[in-house]
Amino acid sequence: MTKSEKLAALLTLSHELGDERLNMAILGEGNTSAKMSDETFYVKASGSCLATLAETDVVECQFKLLLAMLERDQMTDQQIVDELFASRVDTEARKPSVEALFHAYLLSLPGVEFVGHTHSVAVNQILCSPLAEKFATQKLFPDEIVCCGAASVYVPYTDPGLELSKVIRVETEKFMQTYSAPPRVILLENHGIITLGNSPNAVKAAMLMAQKSAEIFVGAAALGGPKFLSPEDVDRIANRIDEHYRQRALKL
Repeated sequence: MTKSEKLAALLTLSHELGDERLNMAILGEGNTSAKMSDETFYVKASGSCLATLAETDVVECQFKLLLAMLERDQMTDQQIVDELFASRVDTEARKPSVEALFHAYLLSLPGVEFVGHTHSVAVNQILCSPLAEKFATQKLFPDEIVCCGAASVYVPYTDPGLELSKVIRVETEKFMQTYSAPPRVILLENHGIITLGNSPNAVKAAMLMAQKSAEIFVGAAALGGPKFLSPEDVDRIANRIDEHYRQRALKL
């Protein structure tokens, strides 16, 4: 994609995830991002709305300034705000979302070109419950594995901003040590969901399938379940040749 095509794709993804009928983001909730080059990425501006996101609501930021913040032990809220402003390529652009920090990290992972983050009602009703970690680490049906991966990263509740971004990095690196690839889904306890991939469609598919999985999980829990797939069944689906073909056909 050219830079203009990527920006257009980011806006479309944002509008789709922000559609109020999906109950994933309202008002200024959630954010999205897209990698532009090894040096910069686009991210939603603070306070803007996914459903109506315009070019002027998107900020181009420098990776190096934001990634460097993840190496600092402590920063005041004002220092964080100052660095977010400093990371902008266009000094007249709006303030990037404070969650630009974890977007910068996730977009630096191999093969990741787009990231989406929402506060899905269906997913959050589990993430705000004692069953949150089970939902993240076990799977219910094959299409969940195809679109969301064999497992998701689970992040215990952490103060949003710099500290959350650091914990996301730690937990994602643990995941990559186990699975030798970036996750498709990251679940934030008492907060929301992040999906990532090499295309807008991969981000959208993982988000929608995670939402469907959450609805099934809650329904199954009410009926005495949920009944999870065995580790062997999960591994089988994750490694089937025909499922890999379907992932490619779906541009996942």
